[in-house]
Amino acid sequence: MGCVTSTSISPNSAAPVVSRPNVVAVGTIVWLGSEVMFFAGLFAIYFTLRSTSPGLWGAETEKLNVSWALGNTIILVLSSVTCQFGVFAAERLQGRKTGGAFNLAKWGMAEWFLLSYALGAIFVCGQIVEYANLVHDGVAISSNAYGSAFYLTTGFHAMHVTGGLIAFLLTIGRAFAVKKFGHKEATTAIVVSYYWHFVDVVWIGLFLVIYILK
Repeated sequence: MGCVTSTSISPNSAAPVVSRPNVVAVGTIVWLGSEVMFFAGLFAIYFTLRSTSPGLWGAETEKLNVSWALGNTIILVLSSVTCQFGVFAAERLQGRKTGGAFNLAKWGMAEWFLLSYALGAIFVCGQIVEYANLVHDGVAISSNAYGSAFYLTTGFHAMHVTGGLIAFLLTIGRAFAVKKFGHKEATTAIVVSYYWHFVDVVWIGLFLVIYILK
C-alpha cells in the first residue's frame, strides 16, 4: 500500500529483507487512535443525555430529515470510494491524468482526490442546510439537551471533514508542484486516505445512532 519501505541487507546474499514501517503512516495511525477515543467520548455524552431525557429525544428526533441525511451520507461514502481510487493511482506513482478529462482509467491521484474533495464539500454544505432547517424548527445548540448533543457530535465531525478537505487540497497541490510524483508524495496521499476513511466510518456510526436508532 506504499506505507512500508524495504531495504535489503545484501544484494548477493540470502539474508532476509528488512522491512520498516513508514514513520508518517505509523504516526497517522496512532493519531487516529486518539481520535477514536475522542469520538467515543462524544458518543458516550450523546447516549448519556438520551438516557436521561427519552421524552425529549422522542419529540426532537421527529424533526430530523432522515432522507436528506441519508442522501448526504451516500455522498460522503462515495467520496471514500473515489479517494481509494486516488490511492490506487498514487501507488502506481501516477500523480496526474495521462489521458482525456473524461477517461477515468487515465486519471491520476490528483483528479480522484479533486472529485473526493468536491463530494466532501457537498456533504458539508448539506449539513449546513440541515442545520438551518433545524434551527428554523426550533432545534438550536442552546435550546435543550438534545440540541447540544446533536450539534456537538455532528459539528465536531463537520470540523474533521473540513480538515480532510484542506488535506486534499494540499495533497493535490503537492502533486502539481513536484516534477516527478514519487514515493514521498504517494505516502502523503495514502495517509490522507486513512484520515478520510476514518471520518467516513465515524459518520456512518453517527448516522445510525442519530437518525436510525432514534
